[in-house]
Amino acid sequence: MAEKDNLPVVVIGLGRFGSSIALELTRLGTEVLAIDHRSKVVQSLAGELTQIVTADSTDLQALKQLGVPDFYRAVVAIGSDIEASILTTSLLVELGVENIWAKAISRQHGRILERIGANHVVLPEHDMGERVAHLVSGRMLDYVQIDENYVLAKTRPPREVVGVPLGETNLRRKHGVTIVSVKPKGEQYTYATEETVLQYDDLILVAGPTNKVERFTDL
Repeated sequence: MAEKDNLPVVVIGLGRFGSSIALELTRLGTEVLAIDHRSKVVQSLAGELTQIVTADSTDLQALKQLGVPDFYRAVVAIGSDIEASILTTSLLVELGVENIWAKAISRQHGRILERIGANHVVLPEHDMGERVAHLVSGRMLDYVQIDENYVLAKTRPPREVVGVPLGETNLRRKHGVTIVSVKPKGEQYTYATEETVLQYDDLILVAGPTNKVERFTDL
């Protein structure tokens, strides 16, 4: 049996979000079954996705006929039709799909999806808005939320950690964050160690709880 990471994925809903996922998975070599109820959308993507069908994902029998119960992973990327999103997700749970990713357009929508069995809920617009806000504020050069209250941020080192081996800065004890990687000017990223000595023009990747990383980048 194939490793679960290599198993096919069913992607339901082929708007900008869903089609991007389906196309990128295909590029990465993952077999994808793409489903959308709009025939025009399916026709427009038919040349780029090998398995793409027009079907109503809220129809249990249609999902069975397409072999959806045989899939281990599914993405429900349905956009503004909350009712279809919820019903489709519940049908996937009923059909025994083990690993379900679902797009939500609000936190309330996301909570409902979690309650009915979605393993992973994604709020792309909210998450992107949060990320852009941190970048616009000027404190961070990039920002990725890893978990609900844990982030990875790209920034410049504050004065107090420049010119001193990281092992002597007591960074984790004082600020509750960890510098995991450093990119000296003109070089590639490398792992940060206790012996690493930072310079002002280095780029660093800082990991830790959201509020602590924010405070650290404000130093």
